[in-house]
This record gives sequence, C-alpha cells and structure tokens, in this order.
Amino acid sequence: MTKSKLDDMLMVVSNRYRCNHQLWFTLTSSFIFCIILLCFDYSALYNSDNSFTLDVTNTNTNIKPLGNAIASSDTDYDISNPVKHQEDSVVIDTCLGRYVYIHHIPSRFNQDLISHCESITRGTDKDMCPYLKNQGFGPRIQDSDLVLLNNGWFTTNQFMLEVIFHSKMKSYECLTKDSSVASAVYVPFYAGIDMSLYLWGYNITVRDSSGINLMKWLVQQPEWGKMQGRDHFLVAGRISWDFRRQTDNESDWGSKLRFLPESNNMSMLSIEASSWKNDYAIPYPTCFHPSKEKDVSLWQKLMRVQKRKYLFSFAGAPRPEYQSSIRGNIIEECQSSTNLCKLLDCNYGAINCDNPVNVMRVFRDSVFCLQPVGDSYTRRSIFDAILAGCIPVFFNPGSAYSQYIWHLPKNHTKYSVYIPVESVDDWKAGIINKTLLEISDEKILALREEVINLIPRIVYVDSRSKLGTLEDAFDIAVKGILGRIEGVRSLIREGEDPSFGFADRDDYKFTFSHFEDGA
Repeated sequence: MTKSKLDDMLMVVSNRYRCNHQLWFTLTSSFIFCIILLCFDYSALYNSDNSFTLDVTNTNTNIKPLGNAIASSDTDYDISNPVKHQEDSVVIDTCLGRYVYIHHIPSRFNQDLISHCESITRGTDKDMCPYLKNQGFGPRIQDSDLVLLNNGWFTTNQFMLEVIFHSKMKSYECLTKDSSVASAVYVPFYAGIDMSLYLWGYNITVRDSSGINLMKWLVQQPEWGKMQGRDHFLVAGRISWDFRRQTDNESDWGSKLRFLPESNNMSMLSIEASSWKNDYAIPYPTCFHPSKEKDVSLWQKLMRVQKRKYLFSFAGAPRPEYQSSIRGNIIEECQSSTNLCKLLDCNYGAINCDNPVNVMRVFRDSVFCLQPVGDSYTRRSIFDAILAGCIPVFFNPGSAYSQYIWHLPKNHTKYSVYIPVESVDDWKAGIINKTLLEISDEKILALREEVINLIPRIVYVDSRSKLGTLEDAFDIAVKGILGRIEGVRSLIREGEDPSFGFADRDDYKFTFSHFEDGA
C-alpha cells in the first residue's frame, strides 16, 4: 500500500470520528438544556412551602384584591368556573355568583324610621320600641318556666323582618363594596315600618310618598342601569298585599309601592307573597334565634321526645267580620272535642298569644296545630308550630304551599295535613277529628320528623353567628333571590326579553285543586 493511499484512509477515519463526536456533543448539550428548562418551569409552579400556585404576574388582566370578583360589570360570569386572582396566586372564590351589594340609601328610608319607634304601630296600642332591641329580635326571654331553652329566645315581633334581615345582611359572607361585581343589589328600605306609620288616618298621597321618592332616588344611581332594576330586591316585614293598592280611592288599604313602574322591575321578599310573580314569601320571624348549631340540635332532640297530650290545638281568635272565615267553626269543634283539643284564646284584649312561652307550651304539647286563614292567607303561628315539632294542618293552599317555595318541601304531604275548605259553606262538622284520627301512628312519626328537620330552615340565626353546615331562613332566602336574578341574566344572555313574565299576575297558585294531589 502506497503512502498516499494510507494518508487518504486516515483522513476518512478522522473525519468520521469528528462528525460522530460533534453529533454526540450536540445531543448531549440538547439533553442538558432540556433538563435545565424543565427544572426552571417547575420551579415557577412551586413556592417555598411547596404549595401549588400559578404565576400570573405577566398577564394583562386587571386584577382586583381578594373580596372582589375579577370581572367588570360588562362581563358574563361563569359560575361553573369560580376562579379569582390574588397577587401571584389562583384561589377558589366561593362567593362568585353570590356577591351582594347593599345600597346606601338615604337614612330617611330606614334608620330615621326606627329612631321614632314610638310612632310605629302594629294596629294596637302596644309600644313597638322594645321590639327593636337586639337588632330586631326584641328583649331576651329570661324566665320561660322550663318551656324554652336558656339561650336564643327573644320576644320577637312578627313585623320586624326587614330590620332583622338588614342586620343579618351586614354580616353576610359575600358582601361587596364594588357594585359592579355584585350578583344582586339589596335595597334596605324599611317598607313595612314606613307603611305602619301611615296605615290609619292618612291619605294616599302620604302613604305613597316614601315609595315614590325612593324609586326616584334609585333610578338615578349607576347600579340601576345595569339591569334596569331587575337585579335589585327589597325585604318587607308586612304582607305584600299592603303595598299593592290597585286604585286611588282614599278608602282602599295600603300603598301602591309595588305598582310603581320602577318597583315593578324589582323583587320583594316579605312574610306573605301576593299573586304577582315578583313577590316572594320568606318565613315570619319566630322567637328562636340560636347562636350555635348545638342549640338547634338540642331543641330538635327535645321536640322529638316531647310527650304530646293533645291531638290538635288552635291559637287564635274568631274572625266574625269575615263572612267566609272558618275560624268560628274550628273553635267550636275544638271546644267540643273534650281532651283532644287545646284552645289558646287570642281574642282582642287577651294577652296569652303575646307571650311566646304560652304559645310554645301549647304547641309542644300538641300533635297537630290548626292553621286557618286569618286577616290574610298566612300566620306566624305556622312557623311557631314547626318550631314546636307540631304538624301543621292547612285549610287553604295560600297559607303555605304557594308561599314559602324556597323554605318548605314542594310535596306538602311530607310535613303537613291538608283539609281543603274554600268557605264556611263547605264546612263539615267533625271534619277535623275525622281526618286526624284516621292518620296512623307511623305516618304521624314520619310527619313530625320532617317538621323537626325543617326547624333550621325557618329560624333567623343571631346576626353574629352561623349554624355551621346548616342553612337558616336568611341563607335560603338569599340563595333563592340570587337564583331568581341569575335566571333573568340567562334570559338576557340568550337574547330574550327579561321583562317577559317577570311581574305577571298568577292567581292560579292559590287555587285549591292545584294542591290536592300533593304537588
């Protein structure tokens, strides 16, 4: 082999070696570089304590601090993906879709009204000032003759709902000071107290003035333009009918607050709803306002083991001024049912029913509590009965079934007895005894257990407290109105007219046949 050929072969080998060396060097360098990149990426996902976060410092999002949602008023919230930014982290926002903004209305519409409590009347000569103590709960009950628990019981007036609700809303966990992120706007107008100042002896101009002035103020606020008031709601401590005077006759009852065009765009929560779809009923305030979940549990246990010596009871008075009232018939049957019925006389001048201890003593000793129509469809006695574990007996669907749709089971046969009587002409002597005596012991136990389980849902807990995992009447009412408003938003997103059906009249919900099958 010549020297030139040998040199050529060595050159080829050398070139191959250099190529292979460069290839391996390139592969090795690329692998090391990838490892470095991976380490760098993962280091951005972990903080010093190894908790998982996501770096969002380079986003262009206008990030708001914790306590406000991240979207502006023009943004459609995706409630199914509740994520909120806080500095460099992503945290779950349990309030997204639940934020409520309290309107700061002029004090003449709320606080000024209760500062002159001596002028407030409930239709009697009773002084209403004591009932405003303890944020609307009234005076504490000190001595209950072992009928009540030591804690959580107050002498609460049934018309104090708006004061109680306002106080509880101030402690609501999802309040926001930024109205643009609120899912609902609460208007703390004490409509019931205002109405009670002028129900007797005042002309319609005076009775309507506060409502008209409030609406003028509301429509001038930026919050109104967002949904033209359909995300606004107010709470009244009187029945809705008191705010739905349909004529301008001086002799007609109440104000026309709910017929004002602006008010028609709002929803009202009150102790009794009217026939209109933008009125919703929530429970009357009872006298039990527990501050701890264990207080509720203890009371429920006591009601489960309570010995009940009366088959049924009635706390009330006759209504001879109402020709169709069946109260007189109920009282007669109760009085003639020796050892089966207990009557608590609440006639004018009697003080028995003003004392919560007297009422609860009768109801806790009764298996069934009769709840006929009175001055209106509903009564606070319904919720006093449930609180005592006493199975309510209704005679008209408007007393509960078509009213408290958020708080009571849709199937009314699970917690109550229904004896439909449209008028006194339909009354059959002995119908109460006959109906109740035919109910089996097993059915009674099931009904009572359902009633006792409803207790947390119909009480208003101390404003400074929560019932742990339990929801009280306030929690359920807020959830209900938020759902109502979200339904309106859905219509808007779908291009539908949000006014369609929003405030329509629905008298069908009070018809008897609608509830005869338990639906």
